[in-house]
Amino acid sequence: MELLKEYNSPAKAAAEVAVRFGVSRSQAHRYVRKAGAMTEKMVVPGHKIPFTIKLSQDLIGTLREYTVSTGRTLSEVVTQALESFLRGIHGRG
Repeated sequence: MELLKEYNSPAKAAAEVAVRFGVSRSQAHRYVRKAGAMTEKMVVPGHKIPFTIKLSQDLIGTLREYTVSTGRTLSEVVTQALESFLRGIHGRG
């Protein structure tokens, strides 16, 4: 990650990520950690806000099992699923 190289400190790089991309400091630290382990350039998504929906208990259980088995967050999985779904809708038009 270029910011990590530029600031030569994960804490300083995370502070810059938080300011530059409008994410929380804890999220910025997660991005810096993840980016440090990657070989390609990491894209930081736009600012995220909490969004409440109601899902069946079974679906939530399946989602949680999937996140544990893949090491991904619930937000990552749901975001990818929704983006894929919406691309499919727009592609049919």
